[in-house]
Amino acid sequence: MPKNSKVVKRELDDEVIESVKDLLSNEDSSDDAFKKSELMVDDQEEKDVDVEEGSDVEDERPAWNSKLQYILAQVGFSVGLGNVWRFPYLCQKNGGGAYLVPYLVLLLIIGIPLFFLELAVGQRIRRGSIGVWNYISPKLGGIGFASCVVCFFVALYYNVIIGWSLFYFSQSFQHPLPWDQCPLVKNTSHTFVEPECEKSSATTYYWYREALNISSSLSESGGLNWKMTICLLAAWVMVCLAMIKGIQSSGKIMYFSSLFPYVVLLCFLIRGLLLNGSVDGIRHMFTPKLEIMLEPKVWREAATQVFFALGLGFGGVIAFSSYNKRDNNCHFDAVLVSFINFFTSVLATLVVFAVLGFKANIINEKCVIQNSEKILKLLKIGNLSQDMIPHHINFSSITAEDYNLVYDIIQKVKEEEFDSLGLKSCLIEDELNKAVQGTGLAFIAFTEAMTHFPASPFWSVMFFLMLVNLGLGSMFGTIEGIITPIVDTFKVRKEILTVICCLVAFFIGLIFVQRSGNYFVTMFDDYSATLPLLIVVILENIAVTRIYGIDKFMEDLKDMLGFSPSQYYYYMWKYVSPLVLLCLLVASIVQMGLSPPGYNAWIEDMATEEFHSYPTWGMIVCISLMVLAILPVPIVFMVRRCNLIDDSSGSLASVSYKRGRIIKEPVNLEGDDTSLIHGKSPSEVPSPNFGKNIYRKQTGSPTLDTAPNGRYGIGYLMADMPDMPESDL
Repeated sequence: MPKNSKVVKRELDDEVIESVKDLLSNEDSSDDAFKKSELMVDDQEEKDVDVEEGSDVEDERPAWNSKLQYILAQVGFSVGLGNVWRFPYLCQKNGGGAYLVPYLVLLLIIGIPLFFLELAVGQRIRRGSIGVWNYISPKLGGIGFASCVVCFFVALYYNVIIGWSLFYFSQSFQHPLPWDQCPLVKNTSHTFVEPECEKSSATTYYWYREALNISSSLSESGGLNWKMTICLLAAWVMVCLAMIKGIQSSGKIMYFSSLFPYVVLLCFLIRGLLLNGSVDGIRHMFTPKLEIMLEPKVWREAATQVFFALGLGFGGVIAFSSYNKRDNNCHFDAVLVSFINFFTSVLATLVVFAVLGFKANIINEKCVIQNSEKILKLLKIGNLSQDMIPHHINFSSITAEDYNLVYDIIQKVKEEEFDSLGLKSCLIEDELNKAVQGTGLAFIAFTEAMTHFPASPFWSVMFFLMLVNLGLGSMFGTIEGIITPIVDTFKVRKEILTVICCLVAFFIGLIFVQRSGNYFVTMFDDYSATLPLLIVVILENIAVTRIYGIDKFMEDLKDMLGFSPSQYYYYMWKYVSPLVLLCLLVASIVQMGLSPPGYNAWIEDMATEEFHSYPTWGMIVCISLMVLAILPVPIVFMVRRCNLIDDSSGSLASVSYKRGRIIKEPVNLEGDDTSLIHGKSPSEVPSPNFGKNIYRKQTGSPTLDTAPNGRYGIGYLMADMPDMPESDL
């Protein structure tokens, strides 16, 4: 058929379809048969539009340049700082290699199924988190807003950590590294080591005093730390420039920010394995303590780590997935990204324990030398007898094994007066059992180990550049979880919104770069995300399985993927995952109630940390963070339930959804057409003028077709009828 004939045929078909829709719009709204007929007609129209080349309706939503770029974006978002400084700590604390068993079990039960669910709804509806949950049920639209609030809270303090990493990165271009030795203090008479540093260590002193210049309590703000303020500004500028064009700009950066950390981790692993004592660290890490695996706390912490490692509930997963083609195999993506995340955690754990094993070996050698000198002094003054010492022991080149042999002999012989001798046991296991996580691992333990590396500035530059890239990858997904839903819902310009969002976040983030800022980071980390995100993901699960319908969702997946997903997911989504999430929520609430709310304050005089309880205003802030994060859910529910806001009014941008395409509603409609949009029954309006003016694109308009449907939802003509189930797509 000639092209012109095809165009004429399509126009005639469109007119017939639209006439049928006109007639259906005036039928009784309670007639389900007419609803279904209309939906089938609209679906046929969609088919025609989709298959016709040169159609007027184009999908203008941005898309990933390649599948690799998308996978790297999801990996960059899910693989973050927690993989490097949280997972190794949990592994060490909860039974070593045995911890991997509950982690893998929970990854299969809640991790992959819920990650797959978020990927699928984002790809199916092709909207951000607000649009997705409005689409499924407007009453649950607050889920998307709650995700945005949590993303904003997390972005506030997460970028501060990137700022800290930038500061250490900038200080790494010198030899020796500035945290290698304690600074010397000069006065009029003599020079001495800084007392605060001497009581702690060079790296600890540098972190608390030189980098943070920390105050002694949360209430003592101490003013801004200008070095960290500049670093925070630099971090937000980097995020803003990367995100200003959406995935068109951030997608290209993903090639570096997502892959570079793997290069660094592999380099560190190879270098670490060549260091003395690294094997001791890895052996300690993978030695399973099976009895610990049976404790409920281990399973709770494993579930929490799985939950946050994949970025569930933040909205970033949904936002990234919404830029996919509708027939993309999101099941493969879910499994791939989940296991990449897991193996990254294992790789990072190998690196951390190889380096910590090397560090423990160095500390152990110093311990042996210092205590051997004490034994020699005790032998000289006669407190110890030479007969106690085995003849093969040579104190000038004593090994750790020989020292511990001598130590055990002295302890048995001098049992009553042993404590007064001041000797210490020197065991590598004791050092490796000192569990460290978070900033303590990255900015104290790891930096101390790197000072003993050959070419230590190079490794320091690589390590902190890796932390910056890990942080940026997660920040891109977090900011996308804020920007995409707002742009989709309120139709604002992405560039302007990105700049405003980054500016507001920077100025609010100044509370984190005060001298007391580290305590606020701890507060936000503990209270702003954990419980709200658990509630968000539970509601997401309920929305899909109960409101929308698990059977209908499985059919949608079959339509998208081209094959039926395993029934395993059916039972996980419907029964197992919600139950596990509820148990995790209850366990987290109980844990939060049993743990006294507080923070570890750095006491300058004692050069050590001391636990402080939050003041009354601090407790109010903690509670407010949790309440504000989850408050949009009940607010939106009540607003929708009580019809307090007319969705079709011009106060908010009205959007309808049609196979992933957004159609903005005309605000100024006249006569009968307006009555139809507001859901009035045919009896309440004059006889309408049936024609194509309601549905056809206005002459000269470059925009997409408009449909008179003014609520967040299904994008079909009948969506605003009062008795239409909100969950029907």
